[in-house]
Amino acid sequence: MKQPAEIILRPVISEKSYAGMAQRRYVFKVASSANKIEVKQAVEQAFKVRAATVNVMVVKGKVRTRMRRGGRVVGRSRDWKKAVVTLAPGETIANLFEGV
Repeated sequence: MKQPAEIILRPVISEKSYAGMAQRRYVFKVASSANKIEVKQAVEQAFKVRAATVNVMVVKGKVRTRMRRGGRVVGRSRDWKKAVVTLAPGETIANLFEGV
């Protein structure tokens, strides 16, 4: 089995993810090979909480264009996987930024 640090890469810091923390929803960037079961086990093991549900999605990378000497260059940032973990009632992650 993989270690939790190999599955949970980092928390996602955004206004939407902060708003979700009030409803016990935490958002993490996870390994692209991880599935729902692995993410749930990693969160439970890393933060010592019970996870009720896990939703996983692939976020497509942005298309970026740049002007170079040779003309216009089109590039793309990488795709990445995001997991939204809803904790069981009464559970919270107090030290979110220290655990991973």
